[in-house]
Formats: sequence, C-alpha cells, structure tokens
Amino acid sequence: MLIYAIRRLNLFIITFLILTLIGYNIVKLDPFSVYNQHDFWFGWLQYLRELMQGNLGFSSNGQPVTQALMRVLPATMELCFFAFLLALIVGIPFGTLAGIRRGSTPDIIISSITLLTFSMPIFWMAILMIMLFSLYLGWLPVSGRYNLLFEIPPTTGFAFVDVLLSNHPQRSQAIEDIIRHLIMPTLVLAVAPTTEIIKLLRDSVGDVMSQNYIKAAATKGLSKSEIVMRHVLKNALPPIIPKFGIQISTMMTFAIITESIFNWPGIGTWLLDALNLQDYVAVQAGVLAVGSIVLLANIFSDLAGAAISPLARKEWYALK
Repeated sequence: MLIYAIRRLNLFIITFLILTLIGYNIVKLDPFSVYNQHDFWFGWLQYLRELMQGNLGFSSNGQPVTQALMRVLPATMELCFFAFLLALIVGIPFGTLAGIRRGSTPDIIISSITLLTFSMPIFWMAILMIMLFSLYLGWLPVSGRYNLLFEIPPTTGFAFVDVLLSNHPQRSQAIEDIIRHLIMPTLVLAVAPTTEIIKLLRDSVGDVMSQNYIKAAATKGLSKSEIVMRHVLKNALPPIIPKFGIQISTMMTFAIITESIFNWPGIGTWLLDALNLQDYVAVQAGVLAVGSIVLLANIFSDLAGAAISPLARKEWYALK
C-alpha cells in the first residue's frame, strides 16, 4: 500500500508541474507581467519558487490573489460537499435497487429517469427551478448564499460552521436561511454525479448478483436485506469508489455554471469575473486551485479504493 501511495504521489507531482506550466503561460499573457522579462524556463523556475512560498501574485485591483481564493474557495467546497452528499444519499439506494431488479419495472423506471435528467442541460434545469420555486411559488430565494442582513462573520468561510461558531442572536433563523439558499444550487449540481453513481452502482451490483457466493448465501436462508447489506454492497461499492474522483471533477466544472446562475459567491463566479476583466493573475490562480482540487480528489479516491479493495492494488501492479 505504501508503494502504491508513493507512486500516486509521484503522478500528482508530475501532473501538477504540467498544471503550473499552464498557469505560467496564462500569467505571461499579461503584457505587464514580470515573467515576460526572463527566459521561458528561468521564468518558470521563478514562478515555481513564488508558488512554493504561497505567493500567487496580485489581482488587477491590487488585492493578493491568495486572500481572494481563501474567501471564495470555501463557498464552492461547501456547495460541492452537500451536492456530493446528496448524490450518495440518492444514488446508492436507487443504483442498488436497479442492479438487484435488473430488467424489471423499477430498473426501467430508474434508468429512464436517470437518462432523462442526465440529458437536461444544467443551465436550463437551473432556470426552470428559479422560475418555479422562486418566481412562481416564492418558496426559495433566487440567488446568493444567505441573507446579508444576518451579518455572519466569515471565520472559516463555511457558512454553516461560521454560524455555529458565532454568537449570533438569530442563529436558528440564519441556519434556516442558509439551507433555503442551498437547496436549488445543491439540487442542480447533484444531478450529474447522482445519475453517474446510479449507473455505476447498477452495473456493479448486477455483476455481483450473478456471482456464485450470492446464490450460496441465498441457499443458507439469509434474507434479501442481509444478502444486500452483507454481501452485495460490500463487494459492489469498492470497485466504483476510485471513480468518485471523476464525479468530483465533473462537479467542479458544473459548479462554475451553477454559481454564475445562482450568483453563488464561489470560485466559479470569481473566475468568470476575472475573465471578463482580463485579470490573468487571478485566472491562473483559479486554474491552479481548481486543478489541484481535481487532482487531489482523484488521488484520494484511488487510495481509498485501494485501501478498501486490495484487489485493485494487485491489478494495478499486474499492469506494470
């Protein structure tokens, strides 16, 4: 396991260095960049030295980009966390049901709904939800993260944590307001990973159900729920855990669209504003931040899958 983790770490370092080359070339698009005064490779080494010191440069308004990232990144991470949690809560039971009842009416209904929702453009779905739940029914707020009248101090950047840590006199109302603001963007962002988890788990459960040890467990008199919990899920979940990193990568991409529609003050909205202002320093910082999160998510999902399923490590070594 240690050697496997070291090799994944080496892959992360190599990929991150390639990512820094992209960020470095974005910075060089700025005609006033100091890196334009140096040779390409020497300038890249200077760029890496600044990154190692945590210096991502200054945006067009003179603010350190690192401070801006620390302000907007927690909002995106909070939104992605709840969206992925919702995807797991919905995707695992429905994917398991579809895999167990493969070819039956429940499987056809779940697969049809999954295909339908996956085919819907995310911006179209977001606009429909705003029109229905905000403009027509008036149940949910149109945009934002919470009502600014609450004045929640940004201690950690995560709204729920900040409310719990604060001594706000209207703490319960603030939490309720945060939840109301979270509902629509979370639902929109959770659609893609939910449909993919259902599809992956349906195929994995279908393969496990055809194994002989599942038939042997049924002959021992175990109930269907015991077979599912003790044998099916135990063997169906580990193979798809490494693929969760890909779903997190997809969520980070869709988060940019979701945040721009719901005016969510995250890194997606911040990146779009930087692109409109042609703030290349802020753009390269956002690219590095999002790319690093995607890389880390993929590596951690691979390590988690290998830790749970030793067979994954053996197969990986067999390919070397």
